[in-house]
Amino acid sequence: MTNLSAPDAGNLDLGRVSDLSNAVLTEVERAIVGKREPLRLVLAGVLAGGHVLMEDFPGLGKTLAARSFAQTLGLTFKRAQFTPDLLPGDITGSFVFDQRSGDFEFRQGPIFAGLLLADEINRTPPKTQAALLEAMQEKQVTVEGRTFPLPRPFHVLATANPVEYEGTYPLPEAQLDRFIMRVSFGYPSVDEEWQILANRMERQQEEQTLDAVVTPDELLAMQAAVERVVVDESVGRYCVALTAATRTHSDVLMGASPRGALGLLLCSRAYAIIDGRDYVTPEDVKAVAKPVLAHRVTVKPELWMSDVSGSNVVTRLLRSVPTPAPTQREPRGAASMTGTTGTLGSLEA
Repeated sequence: MTNLSAPDAGNLDLGRVSDLSNAVLTEVERAIVGKREPLRLVLAGVLAGGHVLMEDFPGLGKTLAARSFAQTLGLTFKRAQFTPDLLPGDITGSFVFDQRSGDFEFRQGPIFAGLLLADEINRTPPKTQAALLEAMQEKQVTVEGRTFPLPRPFHVLATANPVEYEGTYPLPEAQLDRFIMRVSFGYPSVDEEWQILANRMERQQEEQTLDAVVTPDELLAMQAAVERVVVDESVGRYCVALTAATRTHSDVLMGASPRGALGLLLCSRAYAIIDGRDYVTPEDVKAVAKPVLAHRVTVKPELWMSDVSGSNVVTRLLRSVPTPAPTQREPRGAASMTGTTGTLGSLEA
């Protein structure tokens, strides 16, 4: 597999990005059965350069999905099990006195990885959750006044159980806002659940190892290529309109910030390129709207015992906010942009 250096990162062909993205999803599906769309959303969040929160009931493959993405993306993988007694230094690392040298040396925590699995992140108090804030935003860790850069690429895939479960701490709004997406997998169908059992019997062991599809340098190149996906002004304004509408909805105490609109734009571009296009359509925006915006919406306290949620609010806004008309685009380098997955440079919006 070609190892792209950083100076060439922006030169990866968009058709190749689409092919590699779908190859990653196909490989991950060897471990996670029947969840192509949630997996696609997680990959879109990674290609957009962000971090993804996977929130669902226990046993639905969240931890397995994180490990599978680390393997297929060629990233170093570390797991931090969040518990009520976990301290910030257990995540970031700390200075330890070395008796041989007579000095303090820094011992890295699990956050120094290409992909950190923050497992059951809402089972630890907010003080420890906050240890991730600087790392997720600035790609660095500061301990006792000294700053240490994190590897590139660096991504956090966190898992969380529903807040109604015993022993969980609600994530603060500032922490939730650092996740570009919140994705749920849901229960498998009967046939999908049987396929999980059949796969387990066939491999005759619990552990499943996946092949690396890309290298870390290639992932950086794919992320740089997403920046070349075209967004028409009408589609960009649609992102803004959806985000702004969350702030004025009658059921909402606090809506999404401009960071939500930016996340909507970035994830729409990544979703489009996975789908084989070099431009964003309104349907791409709709596909990522709930995962990007719902966790940034806080409903009014008096509605907490009702069925109103951030997800329901975004669903209603998708029906009420006018959708821009699709625009026809000329092919842009169609000969080099069309890959095995299909439609880069096509005229269909």
